[in-house]
Amino acid sequence: MFPCGTTSEGLLLSPDERREVVEEVIRSVDKKTPVVVHTGAMDLATTIELTRHARDCGALAASIVTPWYYLYDDEALFQYYRTVARAVDKFPILLYNIPACGRNVLHPELVLRLAEAEENIVGIKDSSGDMTLTSEFLRLTKTKEKDFKVFGGKDTLIYGALAHGADGAVATMANFCPELVVSIYEKYVAGDLKGSLEAQFRLNPVRLAMDRASFPVATKDMAKLLGLDVGEPFRPNLSSAGDVLEYMKKRMQQGGLLP
Repeated sequence: MFPCGTTSEGLLLSPDERREVVEEVIRSVDKKTPVVVHTGAMDLATTIELTRHARDCGALAASIVTPWYYLYDDEALFQYYRTVARAVDKFPILLYNIPACGRNVLHPELVLRLAEAEENIVGIKDSSGDMTLTSEFLRLTKTKEKDFKVFGGKDTLIYGALAHGADGAVATMANFCPELVVSIYEKYVAGDLKGSLEAQFRLNPVRLAMDRASFPVATKDMAKLLGLDVGEPFRPNLSSAGDVLEYMKKRMQQGGLLP
């Protein structure tokens, strides 16, 4: 489980609401289910506060996006993540690279530096959609000295990330069609590369259709089309309607997700 990330509109919630979501998720899931909480915020103090809360609630790890709006150089980002890592001692942290939303890019050399500097910075979720960037994270960090995890964060590139050596993926579409998403991974690790790629190609048109709407809102739109009661998006987001909704519905039908 990955509560309070991009798809769940976590950055539109207040810190109190984010804490409430985390507590409810951890209370509700099977104890065997790992929970990685997104705790990134625009300011350092809130990020530390939310990361400590995730740790104290029993989460497996925290994932932290770069602070956004302002542009920061690599040294500023290094100090930011180092400060958070040291504030929670041995609690595992995943870096979260999503330049389209976070504005700042986690460069491969910076990621390597953080991985080497702080024992509890244990991996990265890369949602850049840049396969070269993902491959550089893998090339630089896959060493015998540390088991640094790299997860794909772009649904259309799950197969590509796995082919480059990624450990897995955090996928938006797993919220409403988990069987299709998981089949990409399961077929790949079983050696069925052809079947894995076929599943990826079946998924891609549906994921690309989501770009007709606001990205996080489209997830809720498609979940509703499948009959899942997920409520309304957080304002200022609005649910999709009209031609946009019909286009997404058509793509879901073509992908075998709807009759």
